[in-house]
Amino acid sequence: MKINKEGYKIIGITGLICLLLGTGIYRLLSSHDNGTLVWVLVVLMLLFWFFIVAFFREPRRVKIHDADLVFSPCDGRVVVTEPVHESEYLDREMMQISIFMSITNVHMNWLPVGGVVEYFKYHPGRFLVAWHPKSSTENERTTTVVRLDDGRHVLFRQIAGLIARRIVSYMKVGERVKQNDVCGFIKFGSRIDVLLPKDSEVLVEIGDPVVGSQTPIARLKPQTK
Repeated sequence: MKINKEGYKIIGITGLICLLLGTGIYRLLSSHDNGTLVWVLVVLMLLFWFFIVAFFREPRRVKIHDADLVFSPCDGRVVVTEPVHESEYLDREMMQISIFMSITNVHMNWLPVGGVVEYFKYHPGRFLVAWHPKSSTENERTTTVVRLDDGRHVLFRQIAGLIARRIVSYMKVGERVKQNDVCGFIKFGSRIDVLLPKDSEVLVEIGDPVVGSQTPIARLKPQTK
């Protein structure tokens, strides 16, 4: 199993902590005829560490490129499909699709479309549960706007949740990016909002499971000349 680079430090620190705790527990309890309890505690710590390792797993996925489709930027479940007014940068009516990532999902993030990064901003904020409606505007988050080759824009936000405390984005303004390349990582439970042109055809419904970089969530309407 390949591990994402964002997990190296956390995996190393938690592994060391588990090792020190396990050693201390063994020395403390093994001399008091508590062998069964010692092994139960050691196994629990090992399971916890394996969970941390698995959280940062990096799956191998086929890269799909289709300029007419918008792909899911993450693994998870659709929690919102609704028109909204985007007021941070584009200032227009758009269609929003939001995907919630549980703590067991792969937390790598992929670009839903390709083009040029026109706007990027990090926002400090609160840590409401990620499915809360206000999390889109009040939680810690990043906002990225990609301008497609035909001039249309797609905006997406990485949003921290109740447990998540760090968002990683690799986006740089002016950089040309490819659809379904890795664009970042959110640690321990979170959400991503994707805002599309209002006339886009939504291909998912609330409650649908989606796979990052593999599941089409919308189809862009052809540009009228």
